[in-house]
Amino acid sequence: MKNLFHKLFSLTMVFLLLLSTISWTVEKHLCMGRVMDVGVFTHADDCCLGLDAMSTSDEPIEDKKPCCDNEVFTMQGQDDLTYHETDLDFPIKIFLYSYASTYVGLFVETEYDILCNVNLPPLLTEDLHILHEVFLI
Repeated sequence: MKNLFHKLFSLTMVFLLLLSTISWTVEKHLCMGRVMDVGVFTHADDCCLGLDAMSTSDEPIEDKKPCCDNEVFTMQGQDDLTYHETDLDFPIKIFLYSYASTYVGLFVETEYDILCNVNLPPLLTEDLHILHEVFLI
């Protein structure tokens, strides 16, 4: 159960990161107040086909109010997700370096030469236990 929650949380975080870094553009084409076409990441198709430019009346083209309108919504994504090493302060660098070196040092096998026989006993020419016939039972 814990493993399942961990995987779901990881996938959720991946999708949140993906959605926050993508730039979103939604374009709507409106004709007389009605939405005619919506384009996500692309341009919305124009339905008027240049009918606004044609004038059937005697009004100049500059004075005519167009029947169509385009609305564009753009949400910029994040571009600066990298954290540079130069952004760290000197004490933080020292702490991270010392922590990493001690953590890596935990898994390195070292051989210590323990000198337990620093003072060697004198060499015996005769075995004193047998010479005095003393045996521990």
